[in-house]
Amino acid sequence: MLGLMMNRPLLISQIIEYAAINFPEQEVVSRSTEGEIHRYRFVDLHARTCQLAHALEKLGVKKDDRIATVAWNNYRHLEIYYAVSGIGAICHTINPRLSADQFHFIVDHADDQYLFVDLTFVPILEKLQGQLKKVKGYIVMTDRAHMPETSLPNAHCYETLLEGEPERFDWPEFDENQASSLCYTSGTTGNPKGVLYSHRSTLLHALSVVAFPGVDFGEDSALLPVVPMFHVNAWGMPYFALFTGSKLVFPGPRLDGASLAALINDEGVTDTWGVPTVWLGLLRHMRESGERFTTLKHVQIGGSAAPKAMIREFQEDYGVEAIQGWGMTEMSPVGTVSRPTPSMQRRMSAEELLNVRGKQGRALLGVELKIVDADGKRLPRDGVARGELLVRGPAITSGYYENAAANAKAFDEEGWFRTGDVATIDADGYMEIVDRVKDVIKSGGEWISSIDLENEAVGHPEVAEAAVIGLPHSKWAERPLLVVVRNPDSTLDAKGMIDYLRGRVVDWWLPNDVVFVDELPHSATGKLQKVRLREDFRDFRFSDDRDNGST
Repeated sequence: MLGLMMNRPLLISQIIEYAAINFPEQEVVSRSTEGEIHRYRFVDLHARTCQLAHALEKLGVKKDDRIATVAWNNYRHLEIYYAVSGIGAICHTINPRLSADQFHFIVDHADDQYLFVDLTFVPILEKLQGQLKKVKGYIVMTDRAHMPETSLPNAHCYETLLEGEPERFDWPEFDENQASSLCYTSGTTGNPKGVLYSHRSTLLHALSVVAFPGVDFGEDSALLPVVPMFHVNAWGMPYFALFTGSKLVFPGPRLDGASLAALINDEGVTDTWGVPTVWLGLLRHMRESGERFTTLKHVQIGGSAAPKAMIREFQEDYGVEAIQGWGMTEMSPVGTVSRPTPSMQRRMSAEELLNVRGKQGRALLGVELKIVDADGKRLPRDGVARGELLVRGPAITSGYYENAAANAKAFDEEGWFRTGDVATIDADGYMEIVDRVKDVIKSGGEWISSIDLENEAVGHPEVAEAAVIGLPHSKWAERPLLVVVRNPDSTLDAKGMIDYLRGRVVDWWLPNDVVFVDELPHSATGKLQKVRLREDFRDFRFSDDRDNGST
C-alpha cells in the first residue's frame, strides 16, 4: 500500500524560489574578480537568475545540455548554478587548475555546449580554443566595462546577456532524478571520472548536512565557502545556505590568509568551510599579524585529514571549533562529520575530545558505512579492525558518467561503492581513515598509517606541512619516508624531527629518513598529491639500506 501523499518532485529551482519568498533581504556578498565588493539580496539573486534562465533559452540551451563553468566563488557563479539546473540543463563545473590535457578531455567527454568563464581564466581558454571544437560559445562573466578583447569564438558578455530579460521565470517541472550537475574527479591517475548528480540527490545531500547534530545554520549565520564552487558544488553550501536563510559570503579569487581574515571579520562570518592548506595560510596570518576573529564560530575542514595541531590551535588560541568532515566527489560529497556528542563532552578530557575530533566522524542521514577485509567480509565496529571502507546512500554515485571500465571496479557485489580508503569504525559509529589503500605502508608484513605519521609530524611547532610515503626497502619491503616543509626561520633537522616523533608513535613506525623541501605537491583542489611525491622520490634510497641499489 502506498501512502496518500502528493507526488511532488524535489527540484533545485524550489530552493531559490523558497529563499526569495522567505528571506528576500538576506545578503549575498562577493569579492568580485574585477576587484570590488559586490553585495545584493536573495530577492535580487532570484531576479537575475530568472534573467539568466531566459538568456540561456535564447541561446538555444535545452534540457540535458551540459553547460560548463570555469569560475571563482562569486555571485554570478551562484546564478549559473540555479539557472542552468533550473531549466533542466546540467551545470558542469570545471577545475581551472587542471592540466591542458585533462581540461580538454573533460570538456570533450562531457560534450559541453557553452562555457561560462571568469575574467581570470579567459587567457587559459584562449590557448585551448582550437581543441574545444564542440563548444558553441563562451560567456565571459563580467560587465560591458570590463569585457576584454578576446579571440574566443562566439563570445558574449554576461551582463549584456541579462539586459532586458524578464525577472520572472516559470521553472519547468520534471522528474527529480533528472541530472542537475556534473563534476569530475581530480584524476591523479588516468583521466578524470565524471560524477553526475541529480536534483533529488542534491537536495537530499544538502538536507542531510544541516540535519546533522550540532549544525545550526539560520538567518543569523554567515557562511563563507572557501572550498571552490568548481569542486563538488562547494560541498553543498550554495544550496543549504539559501534554504536556511544564511548570509553567503564569497571570497572570489583572493584566498590568501590576510584576505580571508579581513572578509571573515568585515562580513561577520560565523562558519567557513575549506581544505587544510587554506587554513594553514589563515592561521599563519593570524599568528604573524596578532589579529583575532570577532564572529567566527566554526571552521569545517575536509578534503584531507585535519591535523590535530590545527584543530587544537583554532580552539585554544582563537576559540573557534574546528570540525572535521569526510567525503568524496562520488558522495555529493559530505559523508561524515566529527563532533563529540554531549555525553562525550561531559565525561572526556580535552585530549580525549581532541582524539574524537581527529576522526572523520559519524555518517550523515542516509549514508551507510562498512569496512571489509581482503575477501570482502564485513569487519566489526570495534575501533580496532581495519579494512577497506565502502559506502552507499541516496546521494552516492551509482556509476561514473560514460565510463564502464571504471564502474566495473568501483562497486562490490551488493552495489556498495569502494572508497579506496582504509578505515576503522568504533562502537559509537565514529569512522577514522587510517590511510588510502594505495598509500598504506606495508613494512615487514605490518601496516603503517601514513596519515597518523603525518598528523604527528605536523604537531611539531616548526613544521608547516608534512607527507609520508612508502618506498622500497630490501629488508622490510617498504619503509616510511617523511617529507617536511618547515616554517620560516626553522632550524629543525632530521634528528630533531625523529626525536620529536619518538614516543608519539611506536618505534617501528618511525621514518627511516626525513627530507626537507620548500613545498609539497597539491592537486587543483588542495589535496596532497602522493602520486607526484612518489614520482619525485622514485630514485631515493634509504640511508640504512645498502642492499637496495645504493652506492
